[in-house]
Amino acid sequence: MSGNESFCTRFTFVAFSSLAELQSVLFLVFLIIYLFTVGGNLIIICLICVTPSLHTPMYFFLVNLSFLEMCYITSVVPQMLVHLLVDTKTITLGGCAAQMYIFAILGLTECCLLAAMAYDRFVAICYPLHYTLLMGPQMCLKLAAASWTTGVVVESVQITWIFTLPFCGTGKIQHFFCDIMPVVKLACVDTSHNEIVMFAVSVIFIMSPCFLILCSYGRIFVTILRIPSAAGRRKAFSTCSSHILVVSLFYGTALFTYLQPKTAHTPETDKATALMYTVVTPALNPLIYTLRNKEVKEAFQRLTQRNALRQMA
Repeated sequence: MSGNESFCTRFTFVAFSSLAELQSVLFLVFLIIYLFTVGGNLIIICLICVTPSLHTPMYFFLVNLSFLEMCYITSVVPQMLVHLLVDTKTITLGGCAAQMYIFAILGLTECCLLAAMAYDRFVAICYPLHYTLLMGPQMCLKLAAASWTTGVVVESVQITWIFTLPFCGTGKIQHFFCDIMPVVKLACVDTSHNEIVMFAVSVIFIMSPCFLILCSYGRIFVTILRIPSAAGRRKAFSTCSSHILVVSLFYGTALFTYLQPKTAHTPETDKATALMYTVVTPALNPLIYTLRNKEVKEAFQRLTQRNALRQMA
């Protein structure tokens, strides 16, 4: 750091400044998606809570996932909506740190939670006679707690380390929220060691759950292929299809973002990819788990019919 540079106490987002004429349109689109995402996931949580037939391990994890998705999108989109309406798109150093803490913790927790959900499907299909014993309430609570604990501990250490770096210069973040790599680029010291460590953390804690998911589904597919009847194979696969879609969406964007080399990052590609995993993916999850899940659709229809009969009485 040179002597005429001062430390940054505030950052400015570049966000979607190049699309100045579309700010109002973007605000409306993102607001609708945000309200749909929060509303959809909230409906799923309430529906599972009030439907005894859905009080199973699979739906216990789905409640955790829906709650996580609501928090995940809320950590980014409300601030982005405000910045689409104002000319000065700033955030304090503390605010940036808080946003990064929440976003990173929720992201890693989702990686681990998706692995726990894959393990649940593995036990259900490969060891159906032992499912109740192996996936009891205590085991479900332990897996969920382990997912949240891993996210909190690992990302708290990593983000705290990032914000020990000195930030100086213009303080312009080439993004619409405080993502890790755009903020690290603003440090006025050599960050090559930090980037190596962050890459290693991403590989270990993003790829390890991914590896467990792949192993689980490898065993699941082998077991499904051994089922003699076509109807039995379809039924077994249908219990996994929603989770497979969610995993593909989440890991597809996560791997593209965090495991590509530094030279491949550009502000435009980073923002486009970030919109996928911060806005689009959380919005698709309620659709995936309602439109493709027979039990959830039937529970929703029963609840709707019950409420309609109450209103008519």
